[in-house]
Amino acid sequence: MDGDGLPADERDNTLDARYPVGKLAATVERLRREVRAAQAEADGRALIELAKGILVERLGCGPAEAARQLAALAEQAKVTPLELAVDVINQSARDRLSDMTDAFLAGAKDAEATAAAATSARAAAREEGARSAAVRLREAESGALAAPDTQAVADSLFTHALTPLGAVAVAIWTARSDGSLTLAGSAGFSPAEAARWHYVPPGVTTVARTSLTERAGQWIGSLAETGLPSIGQHHYPDGGRAALPAGAGGRVHGVLEVVWATPLPPQSPQVIRQVEALAELCAHTLETYAFVNGGDSVSEARVMPDAAELVDLADGLHDPALVLVPYTDGGQLVDFHIHHVNSRFLDPAGRPRGLISGALLLEAYPMAAGESELFQRVERVYATGEPFRAQRMNLTALVDQVPLAAVADISISRHGNSVLLIWRIEDETARLASLLQHAQRLGRIGGFEENLVTGEITWNGQLFSLYGRPPSSGPVPLEELALHAHPDDAVVIGRFLRTLLHHRRAASAAFRLQRPDEVTRHIRVVAEPVLDAGGRPFVVRGAYQDISAQHWTEVALAATRDQLAHSEQQAAERNRLTLQLQHAIMPPTQAPLRAPRLDVAVRYRPAETEQLVGGDWYDAVVLPSGLVLLCVGDVAGHGIEAATSMVVLRNALRGLAVTGAGPGQLLSWLNSVAHHLTGSITATAVCGIYDPQTRTLRWARAGHLPPVLVRDAEAVSLPRLKGLLLGAVPEVTYTEDEVQLAVDDTLLMYTDGLIERRDRTMEESMTQLLTTVRAAPCTLDQQLDRLLTYSRSDTDDDTCIVGIRVS
Repeated sequence: MDGDGLPADERDNTLDARYPVGKLAATVERLRREVRAAQAEADGRALIELAKGILVERLGCGPAEAARQLAALAEQAKVTPLELAVDVINQSARDRLSDMTDAFLAGAKDAEATAAAATSARAAAREEGARSAAVRLREAESGALAAPDTQAVADSLFTHALTPLGAVAVAIWTARSDGSLTLAGSAGFSPAEAARWHYVPPGVTTVARTSLTERAGQWIGSLAETGLPSIGQHHYPDGGRAALPAGAGGRVHGVLEVVWATPLPPQSPQVIRQVEALAELCAHTLETYAFVNGGDSVSEARVMPDAAELVDLADGLHDPALVLVPYTDGGQLVDFHIHHVNSRFLDPAGRPRGLISGALLLEAYPMAAGESELFQRVERVYATGEPFRAQRMNLTALVDQVPLAAVADISISRHGNSVLLIWRIEDETARLASLLQHAQRLGRIGGFEENLVTGEITWNGQLFSLYGRPPSSGPVPLEELALHAHPDDAVVIGRFLRTLLHHRRAASAAFRLQRPDEVTRHIRVVAEPVLDAGGRPFVVRGAYQDISAQHWTEVALAATRDQLAHSEQQAAERNRLTLQLQHAIMPPTQAPLRAPRLDVAVRYRPAETEQLVGGDWYDAVVLPSGLVLLCVGDVAGHGIEAATSMVVLRNALRGLAVTGAGPGQLLSWLNSVAHHLTGSITATAVCGIYDPQTRTLRWARAGHLPPVLVRDAEAVSLPRLKGLLLGAVPEVTYTEDEVQLAVDDTLLMYTDGLIERRDRTMEESMTQLLTTVRAAPCTLDQQLDRLLTYSRSDTDDDTCIVGIRVS
């Protein structure tokens, strides 16, 4: 001991005592240890006093003699008085803690018997450990029962039972009826952490919430693996967790959550049962006290509503209600007594209320535990306090082995130790009447019935609304129907009444109803007569339907059809004129062009769809100089605009060609024509000038596919010369090229309608074309026909081909 009264080792673990703050901290730590030791001593003393009381009752002696007997028995058994006191309590109580003590001792003896190499010291150590566990549980129980609030319960459980198991913290949660959790007590957490987690709102999934929802213990090896939030998650992120529902008799009052600092391996059955017993201790405390302000608790007894109060509440309801109280067997909830049914209760099987009241729920409704899960719903509400509501829930009752099905709106809520079950069984007749009413409202249908003998007329509310009349004005007889209709409909109404009343057959008619508010509605009336025994009509039943929307829809549809027919006629005439113009300028075939030592053939295939008349064009003409002009082009777009633009470009190129200019210059001039003189159209073209004397071809292209040369069963595409499409910019210079042809050479110019496909690239289509033209027939005409026949194009575009063969 030093001068300040502190042991030397204690001084090493505190702040320097030379300073006032250090002395104060050392004193606080010493007092805290003394308080814990005094509390543990008090818990042990309470167990010893309880054991003395048991001996007084068993031996019929006084307290002093009982104390001497307890000390003598402890000395003979070579155990401490506290351990012997726990054994006495366990033998007398025969509760769950005593059962666990027996299990601990039995496990220790089994281990001793099965371990042949075990020494007697090890066996004694196992038995001593089992006794220590029993002592810890009884001390924890004693501290919990004597605790003034749940915070003290948490401290007692943590000190006596959980710290020896390696736990570093514990939290006791109380479950509220709204589904929230409140931290009622904790130990091992900092005050800031406890304050942060004092309340968990409904719907937030935590470790404790999972245990409460599933009503089963959750043993988690590592909190990080679950991804669930929980108290102390930042201090022990990889630590193990155990969360167990704290309940008894089928009712869950809260959750006991235990925290370990490191991952938790699988626990033995003895440890699991020990923690489950501690959860039951928490249930007793949670049931006894009400908690507020998170971890702070108030020693205020919970006010539990009496079943009689709930009966009064049920009798005041306008809906059928049952008051259920739990029925337990051996402390386990097995069923619910139907304590009371109110006067509005209707049994799905039609049994009287007296037969239902006083019975067990599963006896009265055995199938409540089946598909409807009604019993499971009641059981869960009783356990957690969270109310349950559902609309149009299927209920099934089994009466005389005959299953009867019913549909009801359900409400289940817990009040104290009782459950209020409200169900409103759906009236099928009322439901069908409601459906009919809604159908009449949505369909704008009103029904009526007219007695032809008494003159009594019945209208429903929807029919008054159709007529635009208040119900106080009375219904309109059938004989006065024409007075409320358009004058032009009088003949139709007269035919309707004659068929209905004279011919005595069902009839219908459509007329224009003129309402008092000067609104005209198109109405359809359908009626049938009801005949008496003599075959005379005495009642007429029927319905009116407002078909104004349908009428005006039909009128609009008829106008649309007329407009569409007119548009189709205009489009057909436009396409006819376009085709006539195109065929007049470019017939599908034309007479062979006569040129020296040169065969020329052309083909034109229009688009299959007349609405897609395009702007493809070709030309082959002998110029005054003896040269031959060859060209193929394609104007963008379809229809009359594309056809007229094609005519402009074709004729312009013919006129420009007589100047003797080369193909590059001709395309430059044609670009100016396309850009300035025809409304800024765009087009592609390939132009060639052939000299029969030298067998040379000069050519140029404006964004068009190059010609194909076929020579000696080989086909190649000429180079892709630079050249912008026509009409894109004001001035363009086009590159020319010259190719020397030989006898029997074939040159083809074509538009993209010959080869273009949606599912292939242009290069793949060109390869297919070159393969086709290699196997050429004998004549040029046959070769062009073959190209059109075996064309794989799928764009439904028109196609032009110009072919020459040197002879």
